[in-house]
Amino acid sequence: MKDYQNQLLSKWRKFTEFLQNKKTRRYSRITYGVVWNLLLLFIIIAVLGFSFAGGVGAGYFASMVKDEPVRTKSELKKDIYNYEETSEIYFANQVYLGKLKTDLEREEITLDKVSKHLANAVIATEDEYFYEHDGVVPKAIMRAIFQEFTNSAVQSGGSTLTQQLIKNQVLTNEVSFERKAKEILLALRVEKFFEKDEILQTYLNVSTFGRNSSGDNIAGVQAASEGIFGKDAKDLNLSQSAFIAGLPQSPFGYTPFTQQGKLKKNVEPGLNRMKIVLKRMRDGNYISEKEYQDALKYNLKKDFIPKKESQIKNYPWVTYEIKKRSIDILAKIIAKEDGYDESDLKKDKDLREQYLSLADRNLHQNGYKIYSTIDKKMYDQMQKVAKNYQYYGNARSEQVIDPETKKVRTVLEPVETGAVLIENKSGKIISFVGGRDHEREATNHATHALRPNGSTMKPLLVYGPGIELGKLAPGSVKANVPVRMDSSSANPYPSNYGGGYTGLTTARVALAKSYNVPAALFYADIRNQQPIKYLEKMGFTSLQPADYNSIALSLGGMTDGVTVEENVNAYATFANKGKFVDAYMIDKIETKDGKAIYQHKAKPVNVFTPQTSYLTVDMMRDVISSGTASSLRGSLAFSADWAGKTGTTQDFQDAWFVAANPNVTFGTWIGYDTPKSLEQNYKGVPYSKRNINLWAQLMNAAYKVQPELVAPKKRFEMPGGIVRRSFCAVSGLLPSESCSKAGMVQTDLYVAKFVPGKMDNSFAGSGKYVQAGGKRYVALPSTPGEFTSTGVSVSPDTLESIGGKYIIDPSALSPDTKSGGSAVSANARLSDNGKVPNPPSVWKQGNTIAWGKHPEGDVIGFRVYSNGKRVRSIKAGENLAFGGRGGSYYVTAVDIAGKESSPSNSVSTAGTASSAN
Repeated sequence: MKDYQNQLLSKWRKFTEFLQNKKTRRYSRITYGVVWNLLLLFIIIAVLGFSFAGGVGAGYFASMVKDEPVRTKSELKKDIYNYEETSEIYFANQVYLGKLKTDLEREEITLDKVSKHLANAVIATEDEYFYEHDGVVPKAIMRAIFQEFTNSAVQSGGSTLTQQLIKNQVLTNEVSFERKAKEILLALRVEKFFEKDEILQTYLNVSTFGRNSSGDNIAGVQAASEGIFGKDAKDLNLSQSAFIAGLPQSPFGYTPFTQQGKLKKNVEPGLNRMKIVLKRMRDGNYISEKEYQDALKYNLKKDFIPKKESQIKNYPWVTYEIKKRSIDILAKIIAKEDGYDESDLKKDKDLREQYLSLADRNLHQNGYKIYSTIDKKMYDQMQKVAKNYQYYGNARSEQVIDPETKKVRTVLEPVETGAVLIENKSGKIISFVGGRDHEREATNHATHALRPNGSTMKPLLVYGPGIELGKLAPGSVKANVPVRMDSSSANPYPSNYGGGYTGLTTARVALAKSYNVPAALFYADIRNQQPIKYLEKMGFTSLQPADYNSIALSLGGMTDGVTVEENVNAYATFANKGKFVDAYMIDKIETKDGKAIYQHKAKPVNVFTPQTSYLTVDMMRDVISSGTASSLRGSLAFSADWAGKTGTTQDFQDAWFVAANPNVTFGTWIGYDTPKSLEQNYKGVPYSKRNINLWAQLMNAAYKVQPELVAPKKRFEMPGGIVRRSFCAVSGLLPSESCSKAGMVQTDLYVAKFVPGKMDNSFAGSGKYVQAGGKRYVALPSTPGEFTSTGVSVSPDTLESIGGKYIIDPSALSPDTKSGGSAVSANARLSDNGKVPNPPSVWKQGNTIAWGKHPEGDVIGFRVYSNGKRVRSIKAGENLAFGGRGGSYYVTAVDIAGKESSPSNSVSTAGTASSAN
């Protein structure tokens, strides 16, 4: 050991002596100078190099952002706060329906309503230096510059929350250094103008978080909290917060739900991500070790809520209708702010489309609360009735073109339906039925399907306007016989349903029985006064130019048709004392902070006087009490003062029924989507009664929900200015003595100022007539009295007033009156053929003799003789048979001039019988 120490000491002495050597010291000074100079030179070169590189980098950075505008605080605020928030819709009485369907469901929330764990989890995971930096982290900038100059792959990792906010809200997801440079610049400006909590709050509202338990895409922590765990963001525990905070890195990779809203079989990726978030929270001292361990052990799987069917999906017709009407309202509001009014949008289709597009965007971005008028309970009950109704009729085949294959294929079309219930005084649409199955056919048959409205048009276009114009009253009279009102056709037009005619009829009876001919004749009297304008006042929007001069319109023959909503809405005018109140479904629209930007206000339009409305209502009462809707009473579970009208279209393609009471008006329609004839009978029930029965069942359902609204105890009140007067049932004028003697006087209601002022002068002759060929003719002076009947002979003036110029054969006239009596036109003349009739041919039927209809048109009767003595005279229109006590019989024919034929062949009988007349 001692020797080793001596050796070390010897070496040290030698090293010391070397350093102290003059030669060594001289060379050391030289070396030191060289090294020092080299070091200084290197430092200078490095500084110059970095300065140059920095200048180049700064210049390059400046070139990247030269086109980026210098945004003010207000512009930046508008950009970063411009995120979509889903609007909510409500039934009546603020009953929540759901959020409008969008590509991304979102609900805004303030930072004070977010769990502290969730806010910390986001910071620890996405930006640990969030409260320290000024928008960017320098090392991230250097990395980006290095990647650009070394031509390595450009990455966006390491972005701060502020940068991510800029990327999501202002810029794009493009991967480039230019975008990165702009991102850095804007992030610095955002940090200059906004507080850290403002930036964090916005980030929490804009980030995407995968899907919720309904399968909808979600954004924002509140939508994520509700959609994944079924709770508000402020109520999340540590594990739940960490799970949600981990989703933005891969929203659809980590989300626990499928697109169908089902829980994934493998949720481990999301749970593993949650553990990473918890670790970063622990490393950042946001949580204690105990909290960390407890959170790791927590069974998060049990907190995932089960599949939740979207309320919106359960109410497709309601949702779409509210959405469409809200867009229309918002378009008008936005246009008005830009200086346009509603008329401008109607005139300019392109302008209208522009504002509808803007309104649609606003609806899906601004988080409105939309309150509708639809009663949820009533709507639900009506859908059940419509779905389960058993008497629509059979589905029928229809050929359609497959949109994919372009080939024709056959499908079965079921009978569809549409219905609307409206409150008269306000115009609220309380409930509706859009159809039977939205998945099969999405068309809303209540609000959008256009169909001809058949005879439901008559009160709207004929009887109501006619009374208003003083041209008709319930006691007005028209012919109800075959007419020809279309000069281009050789066939009678229009005709009555079933082909039956009654001769003469009053307006009241014609409406109750839905006779087409009198309605068309009444319409012809007022057509030059443009009664179609009343339809326009009552909200008809689908009228076409061809409709304005069409006789068919009076019977509901429209070019395009009308919706159930518009038809029912128009009927509410009568129940509302002549004031039209436009139907509506959107009651109010509010912003997310509760400010009302729209509140519905009714704007009544005067259409009819109260007197006209009441008389029309009173006539429509008869439709239900004794007319075409008399079956209704047996189907309704409650009573009310109803007045309504049935309707049928050509070839029975549509069946309608609309009725009103003092509170509400309700209407239904049934038919095929592709117009086809409804089955005349299905399960023993005619098509019209099937629709009336559906109407009744739907109203019964509504009654159970709101009985006081649907079945008011009050009745329609008769206003002043209405009087009851007698009239002659031949002309509708004041009854003359001749009219009274003929038993042709009736009484009815009139608007006081339009009471008939003229005396009836209908009776032009003795009132004797005969029948031949099923028709009636004025008797000649030589006509044997035994073959005539007592009645009245209608004057040419009266014939003209009841539709004479359109009547094909005046001999068909006969009044349809309660008191009886008959009439014939003075123009109904039967010509004598100038020769004696040929004798009839007689045969024996048991103990009775019989003969057939005479081939000569002027024969009006027959005389029966027994043993040369006349025993009976039988009119041509009666039963042509006779039975006696036995003996030999023959028969002669008598014409209108009184000429009698020679005897027929003789027939002998042995028994006793009586003639059947």
